[in-house]
Amino acid sequence: MTSAVTPTGVVVAPPGLERAEWLRVRRAGIGGSEVAAVLGMSQYVSPREVYLDKVGELPLDRPRDPALEEAAFWGHVHEPTVAAVFADRTGLAVVEGPGTLAHVERRWMLANVDRYVLAEGESTPSSLLEIKTRSAFQLDEWLAGVPDGPALQTHWYLAVTGYAHAHVAALLGGNRLIIHRVERDEGLIEHLVALVGEFWQGVLDRVPPPVDGSEATERLLGHLYDVRPKAVTVADPDEVLPLLERRRELKERAARTEAELREVDNSLKAAAGEAEVVKVQGQVAYTWRQNGPFAAKRFAATHPSLAAQYRRPADALDADRLAAELPDLHRQFRARRLIVNTPKDTAA
Repeated sequence: MTSAVTPTGVVVAPPGLERAEWLRVRRAGIGGSEVAAVLGMSQYVSPREVYLDKVGELPLDRPRDPALEEAAFWGHVHEPTVAAVFADRTGLAVVEGPGTLAHVERRWMLANVDRYVLAEGESTPSSLLEIKTRSAFQLDEWLAGVPDGPALQTHWYLAVTGYAHAHVAALLGGNRLIIHRVERDEGLIEHLVALVGEFWQGVLDRVPPPVDGSEATERLLGHLYDVRPKAVTVADPDEVLPLLERRRELKERAARTEAELREVDNSLKAAAGEAEVVKVQGQVAYTWRQNGPFAAKRFAATHPSLAAQYRRPADALDADRLAAELPDLHRQFRARRLIVNTPKDTAA
């Protein structure tokens, strides 16, 4: 039996693995960076995507959003610096870990810890350090504490390792380091293990999580399948007809809400008149400033000669030419549109 390297953590993969092999190791369980997604709390990854990855229905090393790749790159670059500054400012020694850990009893609980922390006079780690690199716009959130996503990841690592506390160091905007100490919360950990364990059992049983309404799921479904042009699926009416009826009801409600909201906004605009700022009881209640999008077409129609002076050539991709010369490649990058047929009125 493998010996524990932390109170409850055992090594299941050494450091420095090739990326493909490391990704295969990750498919054997749930890692800390996936917990928020499993719980439906990630804006980038849905529970459905995590499930499809774990059962091998997605490419092992599929491309990610370029913005996320860029953020991950800079996070990796800054990680040693943040660790060194954390050690300098806290007086706590930090060391790199022995690789990917799993819980000694629940091997599907995985952790890739950024650094391990040794208190003064200790020869073995007694806590861990989670390192984050974030935008300066998140400073207020981090000043108030560790945000939900990183907090869940940190508690997951505490669950795997068995440590009593952890440290989180976040570099905000490249020039502000925020350090928090996170105490182990047994109630939260028990809840996390139960919820994520239920998800993992679904992976083992090949029972996918339900489709949710997140933008992450919308993006996933838009690019998940290789579309077969003009292919037809005969759907179960008991499944699809209630969804279509629910969709119709929601669309009607949205239209009513939009009209009511427009009525309220128009009344507010009428009350503003020619003023840009409206005050109520001495306080600014709302503004209606002339600083919105520029009406280029209306300007060009009203002042054609002046508009001609301010035109500039656009450097744009010729999608029509691409479609004509490389239709199959063009199709791969077209978005899928959902168009629901409205039943025709067959009344005499």
